[in-house]
Amino acid sequence: MQKGGGVTGKAAGLFVALALCGLGTACLAQASATDVSSPAALPATPPKVTEFFPLKDVRRGQMGVAYTVFQGVKPEPMAVEILGVLKNSLGPERDLILAQLKGAKPEYTGVVAGMSGSPVYIDGKLVGALSYRIGEFSKEPIAGITPIAQMLEVRDEGAAAGVKAGSSAALRNGDAKKTDAGILRSAQNDSDLASPEMRPIETPLVMSGFSQETVARFSDRFKAMGLTPVAGLGGADANAVQPEPLEPGSAVSMILVEGDLSMSGTCTVTYVDPKQLLACGHPITQFGAVDMPMTKAEVVATLASPLNAFKIINTTQTVGAFTEDRAAAILGQFGAKARMIPVSLEVTAPEGTKSYHFEVLDNRALTPSAMLVSVYQTLQATNASAKEMSYRVSGEMGLKGLPAVRLGGVMTESGVTPAAINTALLVNDRFSKVYENSLEQPVVTGLTLKVKAVPERMTATLDSARLSTMEARAGDTVEVEATIDPYQAKARTVKIKVKLPVSLTPGPMRVVVSDGATADKLSTGTGAAHAIGLADTVAGLNRLHANDGVYVTLLAHAPQAVVDGEALPGVPLSMANVLEPLKAEQKVTLTGESAVAAGSVETGYAVSGSVVLGLDIRP
Repeated sequence: MQKGGGVTGKAAGLFVALALCGLGTACLAQASATDVSSPAALPATPPKVTEFFPLKDVRRGQMGVAYTVFQGVKPEPMAVEILGVLKNSLGPERDLILAQLKGAKPEYTGVVAGMSGSPVYIDGKLVGALSYRIGEFSKEPIAGITPIAQMLEVRDEGAAAGVKAGSSAALRNGDAKKTDAGILRSAQNDSDLASPEMRPIETPLVMSGFSQETVARFSDRFKAMGLTPVAGLGGADANAVQPEPLEPGSAVSMILVEGDLSMSGTCTVTYVDPKQLLACGHPITQFGAVDMPMTKAEVVATLASPLNAFKIINTTQTVGAFTEDRAAAILGQFGAKARMIPVSLEVTAPEGTKSYHFEVLDNRALTPSAMLVSVYQTLQATNASAKEMSYRVSGEMGLKGLPAVRLGGVMTESGVTPAAINTALLVNDRFSKVYENSLEQPVVTGLTLKVKAVPERMTATLDSARLSTMEARAGDTVEVEATIDPYQAKARTVKIKVKLPVSLTPGPMRVVVSDGATADKLSTGTGAAHAIGLADTVAGLNRLHANDGVYVTLLAHAPQAVVDGEALPGVPLSMANVLEPLKAEQKVTLTGESAVAAGSVETGYAVSGSVVLGLDIRP
């Protein structure tokens, strides 16, 4: 490799060869063979000892060599011609080196998804990583190179953060800050794909065990994070032994889901030392501190495409964990063990019962979406899956040091949304609410879910209701009779015995007969707007009414306070006056009526609707 200016590139190779042997035909053939873009003319492997090439010495016309895997596990060399340095391209002090890839393979495939992180050397010294591309339809394999100095900052800052963190919870928490590249990435996801702009080389998110329909339905959720979902073009075998060590240019994967379903993102290793590695040259999610399994990977093939060229990947054995996902690189620690959330899902359908077992990463932003798509796929995998399908759901989400969050109800089609999606959204909602707690970081210990498929639409409308009497005294027992109209079935009548509280004051009182959603609104109102602890969040979720019941709520003539999401009915007037100043701080909600849960009955249907009755409480 040359140092500095002078004749460079292919011309330099031809000039030297001709100068050595003259201009005969044989010499011309020999000169062609010395083309510096040919793999034969390039070092076959990266240097054993890593030295760094400073950004200040990078010049237009310099030739370098990059390494990436096109097939198998062995990195292959490809020539790189430096075109220049783009100052502050990605933000203040975020320079980018612009280069053109040379050689038959890169000129055929172009810049490939999964190639990001491929190390680039000048004079045998590491200058940076291939990481960015221009638009989608560029005719030339031109790429941006993240300078190695920026990537080393991730290594050094990651080591310091690891010492300060002191717990896996800090690693899982991540930071929500989006720096220049993160904002750029989000904006690019909404931009015209054909626009000529610098964008991170895509990271293929290989989804094994997921149907094309599932991937297409939820792809936008992952594209918004810089991941390109692909279905069926790759796989995972955690038990596979890959003896070849990870080296600069090797493919490396981060795991989001593993087991009966698998989901992984893959890029290329840039730098390796005995304890850690740097990869990608750009963020995958840019969540900061993360905790994801790190595995070796085999490239089955590299697919050339003018729209979306990418590597087809099989992930293999786990070698550590990724702990940092930053603007300039992702950092992996050898020997570290990422904490995953075990999921056990049992689906009972007319053709039998199937059990699924997989693990999902523990991450505030990614876990709810990963759970959503995984639960949906398991339900769609049964032969019983159909538009009119309903699911009876029961299960719980385990939390360290807290009661489990209960999940249950009857999930049915609602409008254009099928029951499978509504079931998955139920799980997504519970995980989102737990992870969104701003005061504490949850430690989710697992998810257990049992789902029974019913091949019909199990919805019902609350049509009418009546009381057994129009007058009663406090302490009496009255009966509520409600009529529900199931979908395409005969009406049903359900009866609920209600014991009236002895504390009721004489006078007219409203009795609300309703579905679970209405009962939730009555008991909690709008809730508190200020931050509440994780224990209160869990308690609030477990107080939610299942959607398959009919509920009776008494609206008594006494003030009600809602504190930390919990309703306190029958608040004495003196206490209500004390709580009044807290309303301005949004720490408490006060209403003139107290919602008293009086009774319920399970119907077996997803019930909707409400009826308000009147009852006169006699002295």
